[in-house]
Amino acid sequence: MLLEGLKIGIAVSGSFCTFDRLLEEIEKIVAEGADVQCIFSYSVSEFDTRFGAAGDFKDKVMKLTGHDIITTIIDAEPIGPKKLFDVLVVAPCTGNTLSKLANAIIDTPVTMACKAHLRNQRPLIITISTNDGLSNNAKNLGTLLNMKYVFFVPFGQDDPIKKCNSLIAQFDQIIPTIQEALKGNQLQPLLV
Repeated sequence: MLLEGLKIGIAVSGSFCTFDRLLEEIEKIVAEGADVQCIFSYSVSEFDTRFGAAGDFKDKVMKLTGHDIITTIIDAEPIGPKKLFDVLVVAPCTGNTLSKLANAIIDTPVTMACKAHLRNQRPLIITISTNDGLSNNAKNLGTLLNMKYVFFVPFGQDDPIKKCNSLIAQFDQIIPTIQEALKGNQLQPLLV
């Protein structure tokens, strides 16, 4: 098993169109021996969208992981002092969350989880999914690419013609990214 004995947090922000892919990856991570617990942003916890109901998604995640979901800033704060995770994966990471992480804005359970986790100098992995990654959020992407202990799942443009500023990570590369990040390496190639 590739991830035997690891405690992995998965912080989920609201790129709802990626949730089916995320569920597949959570299932793979658990099958590889990791103990997984998720953290939801407020929008993920509360919004029913055309992609599904919040309660249904929460139930699926809890069934896969066997853990309750962290849904408040207060419950996310102990992630740091208690060293709850070996690795924290933000998947998906929206442009909103990306900008908050780059600018140290801690106002959601996801951003608090990231701040708390990074205090332990352990890998934080970003799985980007944003329509403005090559426009307004490009500066935030650059900031995080230069931060110690921050790694990215390889990413590229998801539709260069119709959405030329949009970036999406290759969700099927989350496990290899975790493996490399634990060695202190960025999985390459980063841009796909």
